[in-house]
Amino acid sequence: QVQLGESGGGLVQAGGSLRLSCVTSGRALSSYAMGWFRQGPGKEREFVARIGRSGGNTDYADSVKGRFIISRDDAKNTVYLQMNSLRPEDTDIYYCAADSFRYFGATGPSGYQYWGQGTQVTVSS
Repeated sequence: QVQLGESGGGLVQAGGSLRLSCVTSGRALSSYAMGWFRQGPGKEREFVARIGRSGGNTDYADSVKGRFIISRDDAKNTVYLQMNSLRPEDTDIYYCAADSFRYFGATGPSGYQYWGQGTQVTVSS
């Protein structure tokens, strides 16, 4: 099993940047494909980005492509989400998730077995 904990959220002005971190413990991070999702009040959990076990494969939602970068450092048991050119519509709670079955992970939340508690990102206009 793996435990996940996100940090790095906060309040930022539109056009600004934040870097989210997801620190894992328990089973080695290299055993998992990882994803980032976000969810707002009354909304479904939405795919943001995913990264495969090797780190060589990444994928993004169209809404964040070109602005967000997902990366991983297995030696530090940490996955990152660098968020640039932030927009008010990026305001949400951001969650990291781990998938032990797929090499590249999934784009739907049901494909992930482990979740962090989330970190709030608020972008002001």
